[in-house]
Amino acid sequence: MNKFKCLVIGYGSIGQRHTRLLNELGHSVAVVSRREVEYSSSYYDIREALLVEQPNYIVIANETSKHESTINEIRSLGYNQKILVEKPLFPKVINSDLDFAELYIGYNLRFHPLVQKLFNELKNSNIVSVLCYVGQYLPSWRPGTDYTKSYSASASMGGGVLRDLSHELDYLNFLFGEWKEIAAFGGKFSRLKIDSDDHFSLIYHTELVPHVTLQMNYLDNIIQRILIINTDKITYKADFIKNTLQINEEIIQFNVGKDNTYKQQHVAILNGENEFLCSYESGLSIVKMIEQAEKASKEKVWVSNE
Repeated sequence: MNKFKCLVIGYGSIGQRHTRLLNELGHSVAVVSRREVEYSSSYYDIREALLVEQPNYIVIANETSKHESTINEIRSLGYNQKILVEKPLFPKVINSDLDFAELYIGYNLRFHPLVQKLFNELKNSNIVSVLCYVGQYLPSWRPGTDYTKSYSASASMGGGVLRDLSHELDYLNFLFGEWKEIAAFGGKFSRLKIDSDDHFSLIYHTELVPHVTLQMNYLDNIIQRILIINTDKITYKADFIKNTLQINEEIIQFNVGKDNTYKQQHVAILNGENEFLCSYESGLSIVKMIEQAEKASKEKVWVSNE
């Protein structure tokens, strides 16, 4: 793989991770942050960073609420090369046409061996039902930081389980197709000191699957991330915490490092291998799904994907 000049915009926990991993992959990395950071090549201003660094790969890892303005600024400055935008793409659906040559969304769970194994296993299967669950206690997410000051705690900054845990929405769409009709119930129910939603449940169907159920929360003190799929003859149970896939009675153990999926995502983008990458259009469809799930919950109705 050729050496790339990379620019990471945003230097919170995920921005620091992208910076570290790109350095480990042998690339040159500069960062843009509004804060003073301890990093050798850092800028306060995107314009200056683009002018000096002239990157050919940009990672947008600032708050979700700033993604649109950041993308527009990059475009106005003439940049039109590889871009990775952290998930979710936007807080709300926008109607702007972003005509970048290569813009991808950071749904790295597509690169988890469990998802890729299922992608191949389920081809030509008659899938009857899908049950998905993800939960983790928000105060334990980022050790050493105050969860009440994180973007997760703030609806205006793009927090809440529907957006924070939208990896599930993406890989379910990737494996089973886009939703056709959806019902949902969610909101803030706990005593967590946040103003974003801490629990959501969704029921929907796709062209491939007549019944999909998804539950996501900020409350589970036992970290859990599972997916159960029933076909006519086979039941699959994927456990993303234990990294196991059970196929009826057989259990397959996968060796997955905490950085593997992120690294593989970067390598795929930089090598031009897009089979498992999330496109701009797919990322925007997840934003629409989030909005429609919120509508279904608020209005207590089924919503169609028109």
